[in-house]
Amino acid sequence: MNKQIRWVSLWSAMLVLALLTNLTYMNVFQQAGLEANDYNLRAREAEFDVQRGEILAGETVIAKSVEADKSATFRYQRVYTNGPLYAPITGFYAYNYGQTRIENSYNTYLSGTSSAQWWQNLVDMVSGRTPGGASVMTTIDPELQQAAWDALKGYQGAIVAMDPHTGAIKALVTSPSYDPNQIASADLRSAEAAYNKLSKDETGPMSDRGTREIFPPGSTFKLIVSATALEHGYSADTMIDTPDRLKLPGTDSYLPNSAYCGNTQVTLRRALELSCNTSFANLGVKLGADAVRAQAQKFGFGTGHLDELGGAASHFPDQVDDAQMMLSSIGQFDVAATPLQMAMVASAFVNDGKLAEPYLVQEVRAPDLRLLYSHEVTTTQAVSAETAKGMRDLMISVVNNGGGVKARISGVTVGGKSGTAESDPSSPNYAWFVSFALDPDIVVTVFLQRDMAKPIDLWGGADAAPVARAVLKASR
Repeated sequence: MNKQIRWVSLWSAMLVLALLTNLTYMNVFQQAGLEANDYNLRAREAEFDVQRGEILAGETVIAKSVEADKSATFRYQRVYTNGPLYAPITGFYAYNYGQTRIENSYNTYLSGTSSAQWWQNLVDMVSGRTPGGASVMTTIDPELQQAAWDALKGYQGAIVAMDPHTGAIKALVTSPSYDPNQIASADLRSAEAAYNKLSKDETGPMSDRGTREIFPPGSTFKLIVSATALEHGYSADTMIDTPDRLKLPGTDSYLPNSAYCGNTQVTLRRALELSCNTSFANLGVKLGADAVRAQAQKFGFGTGHLDELGGAASHFPDQVDDAQMMLSSIGQFDVAATPLQMAMVASAFVNDGKLAEPYLVQEVRAPDLRLLYSHEVTTTQAVSAETAKGMRDLMISVVNNGGGVKARISGVTVGGKSGTAESDPSSPNYAWFVSFALDPDIVVTVFLQRDMAKPIDLWGGADAAPVARAVLKASR
C-alpha cells in the first residue's frame, strides 16, 4: 500500500513540475507571441482600452484614436485623416482584422507595450494613470504626398519619392486606394462588409504597388546595364552595335527597336536617349549575366526593403542563356522590380554612388515626448562616384534630348529614364519613369499599370514622364 502511495505522490509531483515548467516557459518565452495572437481576445480588448499613439506626416496627424461610441465592443476607435491618401503607409488597425503596415510594424510602440515603455507603464499603473501609446513620426511630406496623389489620378499604379541622401521616403501613393476608416469602424458588421468588398475588388485597392509588388521594369532597367558598363570601363561615347532588329540566339524571334536607332552603331549616350533595345541586348550579353546581376544586387535586387511595410525583393534571374539575357537587359524575361527599387537605383546616382537604405519612420516619442527611437541613416557603395556622375549626365541627356522630354522643368536640372514593359498579353503595357531633380535633390519613380477609364497601352515617355514632372515640380 505504501509503495502505491509513493508512486502516486511521485507521479503527482512530476505533473506539478511539468505544469510549473510549462507555465514558466509560456510566461518567459511565449508571452509576446501569445499577446500578439489574433485569437487572444483578452489581449486584443486590452489594447483597445488604451489610447493608441498617433501617426504623423510632418505636423499632420494621419492616424489617431478617439473614444468609440458607448455601444461599441471597445473603448477606443482608430480614425484616419484623409484615409485613402495615406492608406499604404498607415495600413489599418481593426478589432476584427488586426493591423497592417505601420500600424503593424510599430504596434508595440503605438499600443504602449514596447520594452522601451515598460518603466513609464509601471509608473502609470502605480499612480493610477491610464497608459498611452507612443507617437510615430514618418518621413512623409504631406504636400508632396498630395501632389503625387493628384498626379496619379485616373491611373492604376504607384509613385515613390525619396531623399537620395538619407533614404527618407517623402511620398508613397498607390492607386486605387481604400479608406481604412471603414475597416477600423466600431460597427463590426459594417467593418466586415467593407473588408470583404475590398478583398474581392479586382483592382486591388488594398495592394501596395509601390513597395510590396514587383513588375517588369522595361527600359528603366537599362539604367542598371548602363551603370554596369561604366563600372567596366565603358564611357558615354563608347560605340555599341545597334542593328534595326536582332535575332534572339537559338530562336526564330527577333528583337526590334521601338525608335529609329539607325542600323549600324550608336554611342551609349545615344542608345540610352533613344532607348535602343538592340544596343542594350548586345551590351548585356557582352558584359555577361554575372556582371549585370552583381550590379543589380548592389542596387538592392534580391533583398526586401522598407521593412516597415514588408517590402518585396526585386528579382534578376539566376540562370539565363544569351536570348534570355538579351531580354533581361531591356527589363523583360524574368526581371521584376518594385517602384521603390527603381527609385533606389536613381538615388545612388544622385548620391555620388552611395545607396541609402530607404526608411519611412523618422522617430518615435512617448506621450511625455521622450525619444524612444530615432532612425540612423545607413549607406552602401553601389557604384563609384565617377560612374554616378556619368549616370546623372546620361539621364539628364535623356530628358534634354531623348525619350524623357515631357519631364522637363524650366530652370531645373532633371534627369530621367522612361520604360514601357509588356505585361500579361491580355493587359495593356506598363509605363515607368525613373527620375530626379537637383537642388534640392529628389528622386521620383512613377509606375502606371493601366488607365482606369479605358484599356489602352501606356508609354513611359508619353504617359509616365508628365506624371513624374508634376511631382518633381511640386518638390521645388
